[in-house]
Amino acid sequence: MATPKITIRDLCVEYVSEERRERHIAIEGLSLDILENEFLCVAGPSGCGKSTLISAIAGFIKPRAGTLLMDGRPIAAPGADRGVVFQEYALLPWRNVIENVALGLKLRGVPKAERRRIAERYLAMTNLTEAAEKYPHELSGGMKQRVAVARTLANAPEVMLMDEPFAAVDAQTRMTLQEELIRIWEQSKVTVLFVTHSVDEAVFLGDRVVVLSPRPARMKESLEVRIPRARRTWGMMNTDPEFIALRDRVLHLVRGGGNGA
Repeated sequence: MATPKITIRDLCVEYVSEERRERHIAIEGLSLDILENEFLCVAGPSGCGKSTLISAIAGFIKPRAGTLLMDGRPIAAPGADRGVVFQEYALLPWRNVIENVALGLKLRGVPKAERRRIAERYLAMTNLTEAAEKYPHELSGGMKQRVAVARTLANAPEVMLMDEPFAAVDAQTRMTLQEELIRIWEQSKVTVLFVTHSVDEAVFLGDRVVVLSPRPARMKESLEVRIPRARRTWGMMNTDPEFIALRDRVLHLVRGGGNGA
């Protein structure tokens, strides 16, 4: 039986609206296991609390109630064992690509030669070796997002938290990035929690897709994706009956179908 990497039990998270000074419950009674080396996608209606879940696991916000563990230990604050990739690239414009990838290593005091060696490894993994000396303004949106992924992986996190990372790029680039992310994940085998509004993306990428209810987020359904990784290319998936059936099932749940939890 696979080992849980992240354990969530009866999680409740709330936030305060600064404009109206009101408290809102974003997540309530959520229980979920994220398994070691799993690629888990989370889908649900807009505003249901998907990004809040990322923030709680990252340690950016403190839950009001419930249990949130990593390897059996409470998550109390941000840590290097959890890397986050946001929709915004957050690259430093005055640093070139390899310097951006190595930034976290530099902040941790890793010697220059060692951090360059590590950065070069992840640039190769993300097909960015030839862009190493370029600056962010010289890169396409897709390349910037690959730099963000390489920077996260360079810090050797045990869990990579990805919050709608491909939403800002065009459709064709997004499909290419999805295929590349599968390849990168198969090499790194880091545990991934990937939040997305795209049902197609969730089913294409995930070992499992968890659908959340409208806010406050609760578990609605968890669906395994048994499509072999060797078939995970858009050239094959667009007409794959298993993919289409599962995509339609997830879409039905996101749009309000199912009994919920």
